[in-house]
Amino acid sequence: MKPLQLKKPGFAIPLAMLAVVILSVIGVGLLSLGMHGRLFAVRTASDIAARCAADAALTKAVFEMNEKLKVTPWDDSTLPQATDEMLPNSDATFSYTITGDIDNGFTVECIGKSGLAEKRITFTLQLQGPFETAIFADTTIDLKNRTIVDWYNYGENEGNLQIGTNSTEPAGIDLKNGVTVNGDVVVGAGGDPDVVINATWATITGETYALAQKYELPPITVPQYLQELPSQGTIDESTTITTSGKYKSIKLKKGKIITIDGPVTLYIIGDIKLDNSAELQVVDDDDASLILYLGGKFEGKHRGSINNRTEDAKKVKIYGLDSCHSIRFKNNSNFYGAIYAPNADVEMMNSADLFGAVVARSFVQKNSATFNYDASLRDASENDENVRFVVKQWQEQ
Repeated sequence: MKPLQLKKPGFAIPLAMLAVVILSVIGVGLLSLGMHGRLFAVRTASDIAARCAADAALTKAVFEMNEKLKVTPWDDSTLPQATDEMLPNSDATFSYTITGDIDNGFTVECIGKSGLAEKRITFTLQLQGPFETAIFADTTIDLKNRTIVDWYNYGENEGNLQIGTNSTEPAGIDLKNGVTVNGDVVVGAGGDPDVVINATWATITGETYALAQKYELPPITVPQYLQELPSQGTIDESTTITTSGKYKSIKLKKGKIITIDGPVTLYIIGDIKLDNSAELQVVDDDDASLILYLGGKFEGKHRGSINNRTEDAKKVKIYGLDSCHSIRFKNNSNFYGAIYAPNADVEMMNSADLFGAVVARSFVQKNSATFNYDASLRDASENDENVRFVVKQWQEQ
């Protein structure tokens, strides 16, 4: 027999060539896909590195501006800047420039670069003091029956009034029967508002939510010039004070009055105790004000008060040092002022109204009264205690 033969010799060669072409096309496609994937990965990595560099520029700009705040008096004739600084452990670089002044605000432009990638962040810096909220407590807030928390001196675009706590414990904020909060109630980071806020018979007109992170309450440091002054002992008689000074304590008997006439700053090493009808009285004058650094406790007995006759909460500020653990008002007269005492338990044990703000370890408002938050306390200046720059109006390109 004769072996089988294909009718068309050479048919296998085109098939082989077609297979080679197909395999070549597939190979080139896979190679192109791999190349594009690698280029995409490189571009993505460069974009990420550039973004990280821009974020680093933002962080450094804010840090440097806050460091500059520590140097007094403030001078914005020279502002921090950086040009093509290396991002650690990276080939990326960052730059930032700051323009503006303390009166009109500052604009910061940050640039991050990595390879051909570039990211830009533009934002404004705003001064923020310790009185951004009406009431803030590191642990608990306890508002007794029929307490009202409201506010005044606020603008149209300021957002809601806030009271808040760092606590995540049950009933960390306890709002008793008939309490009204005309704003938001905020609980500690990771907390459940339904657990932390006990408001069964209360009214909250705003929202309830948890902080994104713990709200820091930095300690207060007495200005160096006050620390270096000699102590003038204890004040226990009526007197008029027109200049700043350092004292061991204040212990006023019934009816005694200390008159503050001028811009006065006092450093009280120990306690302040005001017996019945005794007063620290700030006169009704544009120049009169009282800043009080308190090392011990404060106790105002029945009708013993800080009488701010200007009725301007910004004119009286009480700063509790680490050793200040208690501030108690038992009087029946209204209080105009702001209290920042991160280690102190603050109690308002009267039916009189408070106009201002309170930041404390814990806060109790007893009896029926109105807590009136003066939103103008948000208008911080470079000379305020615990003031810092914060980021506002962020824009990214």
